[in-house]
Amino acid sequence: MIVSALVPLVLALTPVGGSASATAATPAPRVAAAATIQNDVFWKDTAGNPIYSQGGGVLKVGNTYYWYGAKYNGAVTYYNNPSAGKNSNTSLSAITIYSSTDLANWKFEGNAMTASDLGGAGWVGRIGVARNPNTGKYVLISQLNSELVFGTSSTPNGHFTRAATQSNIANVTTGMSGDQSVFVDDDGKAYLAFSNKSGRSHLYVAALRPSDYLQVEPAVNIYNSSAGGREGNVMFKYDGTYYFCSSDLHGWNASHTYCNTSKKVSSGYSPEFVMQGTDADFSHVTQTGLAFTVTGSQGSFVMFGGDRWSDFAGNGIGYNQWLPVTFTGTTPVFHSLSQWNVDAAAGTWSVGSGNNHVLNPSAEADRVAQNDLAGWTVSGGNVNSNKQGGYTGRWAFAQSSSSAYNASRYQNISLPNGTYTLSAWVKSSGGQKKATIFAKNFGGSELSSSINRSIGSWTKVTISGITVTNGSIQVGVFSDANAGNWVNVDDFSLVQG
Repeated sequence: MIVSALVPLVLALTPVGGSASATAATPAPRVAAAATIQNDVFWKDTAGNPIYSQGGGVLKVGNTYYWYGAKYNGAVTYYNNPSAGKNSNTSLSAITIYSSTDLANWKFEGNAMTASDLGGAGWVGRIGVARNPNTGKYVLISQLNSELVFGTSSTPNGHFTRAATQSNIANVTTGMSGDQSVFVDDDGKAYLAFSNKSGRSHLYVAALRPSDYLQVEPAVNIYNSSAGGREGNVMFKYDGTYYFCSSDLHGWNASHTYCNTSKKVSSGYSPEFVMQGTDADFSHVTQTGLAFTVTGSQGSFVMFGGDRWSDFAGNGIGYNQWLPVTFTGTTPVFHSLSQWNVDAAAGTWSVGSGNNHVLNPSAEADRVAQNDLAGWTVSGGNVNSNKQGGYTGRWAFAQSSSSAYNASRYQNISLPNGTYTLSAWVKSSGGQKKATIFAKNFGGSELSSSINRSIGSWTKVTISGITVTNGSIQVGVFSDANAGNWVNVDDFSLVQG
């Protein structure tokens, strides 16, 4: 996949003027390299075609990662014309398979199952695959309308044959899963992690039948939410601790990520907490979709695969946003990045040089009209808002009032020292006493670009040469305006260089 490039992590230097014998005796080491994951775009596979994979899961076989997910017809429509806005076409084209060894470049392997394989389909989603050690078969589990459907294949990238269905999971309040994912433990045992179908406030873990994985065994209720339903349920394990994570019941929309932890797979879970780093932009404007641990020769971290259901909720560009999760003790920390480098073999990652350090830069995280937006602070009260009709996505920042006003919306950002460029797309009524896009508190004098003129169509403004020397910066939009003046701002970007 991914608009991906190779970024060297270690440079192997060839000796100049060294002896021939020394060079022959000491072969140059293989250069370690990382691939770049670029979020906030539509991903493409190694053949240059769009990647269609939502509501799925990843299984590692040897050194290869296999990614399974749903290709919805509405996703194709949205990709071809995102300016037309969201649609509700959840009809299935196929369950797709992609493979990768570096977690950034994905090869299309084919369709695991098509709509016709599933009886013409209907609702199909929340897909996972596990290999059963007794049969040697790879088993696919998915929701199919109000049931579970199971498929089998002798290879992880083959066509899966429909093998069984299940209409009830014992010990579940509503008898069936709401959202779900497949989790494979270190010992090879496989489980379904899910919430109940209606209301989704009950969280469960259930083993897959050991003999063949073609049935979900009676479930164990591990937690009940008292603050709304939970969906997008995923499970991962890190350093001996199990993490059961979910999103709000928001109907495809972005959410904080909620987690419970335990030292046992099916019992003893902690009270719920919000994963650190997911509140400022609602998990990089996604819903929990998949998660798995990446372990290499030098380290490990958890890959968080956030589903951005753009075609169904209008959450901006791109369907899949993959982010690293690290740990402070047993506390998971989510890193919201637009660009980062991953070395799957080493189990390491780094922030990309093209990363946008602004969180919720396009006002897409909040999903509804309001004044206070995730990740941002305001002065001047309710003259600040969001409005539909952004440069990209559904939303943009707005300042307006029928009375004179003085207002700002800003974000304080911690970041490495260096030189940065700030940009944003703007519209303006003009006529303000002062209206600017600004950068300040970075160790130098405030820099700004005036927008107190009539700007009728989306126009990019840029402030370059911002030299950060104190590890922080404040960026935003400011207006000292007369009655009836307004500005709209979208797609803030703060990148190195």
